Amino acid sequence: MINTEICSLLGIRYPIFQGGMAWVADADLAAAVSEAGGLGIIAGMNMNGEQLRAEINKLRAKCDKPFGVNVMLMSPYAAEVADVIVEEKVPVVTTGAGNPLTFMKKWVEAGVKVIPVVASVALAQMVAKRGATAVVAEGGESGGHIGEANTMALVPQVADGVDIPVIAAGGIADGRGYAAALMLGARGIQMGTRFLVAKECNVHPNFKAKVLKAGDTSTMVSGRRLGHPVRSLKTPFSRKFAELEKDPSVTDEQLDAFGTGALRKAVTEGSDAEGAFLCGEIAGLVNKEQTCREILEEMTAQAERILSGAGKFLAQENL
Repeated sequence: MINTEICSLLGIRYPIFQGGMAWVADADLAAAVSEAGGLGIIAGMNMNGEQLRAEINKLRAKCDKPFGVNVMLMSPYAAEVADVIVEEKVPVVTTGAGNPLTFMKKWVEAGVKVIPVVASVALAQMVAKRGATAVVAEGGESGGHIGEANTMALVPQVADGVDIPVIAAGGIADGRGYAAALMLGARGIQMGTRFLVAKECNVHPNFKAKVLKAGDTSTMVSGRRLGHPVRSLKTPFSRKFAELEKDPSVTDEQLDAFGTGALRKAVTEGSDAEGAFLCGEIAGLVNKEQTCREILEEMTAQAERILSGAGKFLAQENL
């Protein structure tokens, strides 16, 4: 059994987080991951405080294991959500799309374990000084909003730069990636794309089908012009967005308006024409639908086999 300090810090069996994917990571998915021994995470996205409270209550009705909430710091309800997290005694918070320092003091004082998602060593060091329990170092292979550094380069640099545990994210979907992340200095992993096809995931069937059919070149990045690059599957919508992004006659406001609501339309409607199917570069390795428990158990068993057999690559000195 792979056991790191993250397991004891959070009270989980497997040091595996389910990413807080907007419109995807609901109470059903998070509860299933937590019940299976990982850390399930509810996506706060643009929920207001009471909407989040209802989702937390829904999860607690299904599961009594540790769980987390992901706070999208760009949300207009971020401050409201930050208060609900304290009121509801949420065990773990992950953050994305911004700098969490505004809320960290409040969360840390309330006993919440704060684990920000970072894309640079500088931000990792900043949150570590303010009391973060750990950080998620997320490479650009991830689906959704991404940074510029890739996982292979980012994780060891963050691990060297902070004295708190590092969770690796981006481009991990099987035991090989899991084992590699541990060798890079991570003490756990976070996955999103693999959980898109979990049986407990409520995304539209067309979304799951696209992930299962994806290959190694099936994703693209758009949105750099707006300062928020996003990785998604290649679809009529994503290609149209990329065309508009290159067109100087299209204003930033028009481009932003074109993309508004696109993720929701992918998740809830499965719309090719209007939906942004956010997905990681590793989608080509995701080829079967499983329960969350099956995913965690299979990945762990594969990673254990790889790690236990790694000695075969070391030359034995002739005596």
